[in-house]
Amino acid sequence: MEIAGRTALVTGGARRVGRAIAIGLARAGGDVVIDHSNSDAEAGEVADLVRREGRRAAVVRADVASAAGRRDMIETAVSQFGRLDILVNNASLFERTAFQDITESDFDRVIGVNLRGPFFLCQEAAPLLKKETGVIINIADLSATQAWPTFAHHAISKAGLLHLSRVLARALAPEVRVNCIVPGTILPPADFEGEDYADGRDRRVTAREGSPQDVVDALLWLIRADFVTGQTVIVDGGRTLL
Repeated sequence: MEIAGRTALVTGGARRVGRAIAIGLARAGGDVVIDHSNSDAEAGEVADLVRREGRRAAVVRADVASAAGRRDMIETAVSQFGRLDILVNNASLFERTAFQDITESDFDRVIGVNLRGPFFLCQEAAPLLKKETGVIINIADLSATQAWPTFAHHAISKAGLLHLSRVLARALAPEVRVNCIVPGTILPPADFEGEDYADGRDRRVTAREGSPQDVVDALLWLIRADFVTGQTVIVDGGRTLL
């Protein structure tokens, strides 16, 4: 798919990797719907940056775990741009809790944002994506393939998102392609101590550290790669080799 002239919805698009993705899509010629749940100022700033690239931007404050929030995202894309071509499921909760301490409400909250929300957002977006060639990109992380005992509910949600990508690649074919990106350590989580991030950052075989731009580069390639679907691209500097 050529990105120029297309419309993308990026959940969690106001901060961190989502911000980089939204700006990267604009630089590639796309219009962007920037979803956020509680980052009004940051979302407005990203929208301004998108417009500086000569593209259109819309901001929607909506929780992907909420049915009403998901409807607001879709309605914003339709009302502002009349179409939706690219869906990036990037919004995520990353909560460190020992397995024995995870409550049902903890579990439901993380699964709601990281897996259940993307599942039903894909379902609601599918009719729009199928009108022309559409693309879904899901953003997971290395917990989808590794056992992280202090992030058990998060890891389960990301493993589910990874497999959801494969299932949807079949369910929505041939009109919609679905792929998943698994980044390594590219940004320190907000609640991580410095040494935690340094440990992950240094576990790589590449010469340089990773950055959000590496995820953007992989995403743009997957959108344009019309013969690639149902695949997982790991962007981790070789960390999984160690």
